[in-house]
Amino acid sequence: MIPNHVVLIVNPGSTSTKIAICNEDGISERETFQHDVDVLKTYKTVWAQYEYRLQLCTEWVKGRITRCSAVVSLGGLLKPVDGGTYIVTDKMLQDARNNIQGEHASNLGCALASEIAQQYGCPAYVVDPVSVDEFEPLAYYSGHPLVTRRSLSHALSIHAAAYKAAGHLGRPINSTSFIVCHLGGGISIAPVRGGKIIDVNDAASDGPFSPERTGGLPLQPFITLCCSGKFTEDELRRLVMGKGGLVAYVGTSSVPDIEKRIAEGEQKAREVLEAMAYQIGKEIGAMATVLEGKVDAVILTGGIAKSTLLTDLIEKRVRFLGPVIIQTGDDEVRALADAAFRVLRGETELKEYPCD
Repeated sequence: MIPNHVVLIVNPGSTSTKIAICNEDGISERETFQHDVDVLKTYKTVWAQYEYRLQLCTEWVKGRITRCSAVVSLGGLLKPVDGGTYIVTDKMLQDARNNIQGEHASNLGCALASEIAQQYGCPAYVVDPVSVDEFEPLAYYSGHPLVTRRSLSHALSIHAAAYKAAGHLGRPINSTSFIVCHLGGGISIAPVRGGKIIDVNDAASDGPFSPERTGGLPLQPFITLCCSGKFTEDELRRLVMGKGGLVAYVGTSSVPDIEKRIAEGEQKAREVLEAMAYQIGKEIGAMATVLEGKVDAVILTGGIAKSTLLTDLIEKRVRFLGPVIIQTGDDEVRALADAAFRVLRGETELKEYPCD
């Protein structure tokens, strides 16, 4: 083992940007920039936020490290790929900027990593892009051949949570069946069999509503809304992803703020949070059928899994399926660093992003 590798982690999410310095012994320094929703609203697109987020990251890094072995980020909504670590290429940057599978803050990751890596003369990597595709054949069916279900998820978080839970249970990952729920600005709920994400809701289009997304909407009323002439296509896309969910109902995506309002007696805030937990529980139940009811554990992870109020509301609905494991650590940051170290030590192959 080479003990002197230092990697910088940059992880842009819908409502935050995480940055950390890691060495072989662990995370030495880290910061989470929680972005004010009102500030984000001033940017018309996610890519318009690029310079804002880049400046926050570069100013934080300045003076903290003098050398870097790699800058690593979460991959975005890229082409469907296998799980793993990928070198950032011009084609990847082009596909990310073109939002080829949709617009999301994670698309900024490869560009942020590439820009910062140039300052240190080191490579830029992405790990387990949102577009990791491990679906089984039946999962692609939507109900009409003109629309195919896509594998888009918080794959890094889901994989890391499954491997950690397998270790906790003392089981090899290939013998486990979990339902993993990433609870963040978007919510991904996946049946994970043998470490593979065999199905998942598209958090930009389906599943429960989340802090800033509508999740699945009743289709016929939504078609009427789309054809009403009141919204442009861009406005509709922002309505379902960025201006939906908790933001639409109570004006904030911050679960801690909502908990404070609940503690102060605001009934509407309580009902909306309970409704989100209700929908999360329903989706967990649906995914249990994919595993034919054979669930070793339900795992709740992600930023808002730190809310005991929310996780208690979810747990009471799904604990009949099996143990509920709550993971609230910085598993994504650690998972990104560990993946980079495995490549730097020559233990795993660095993959090439497909050009076709």
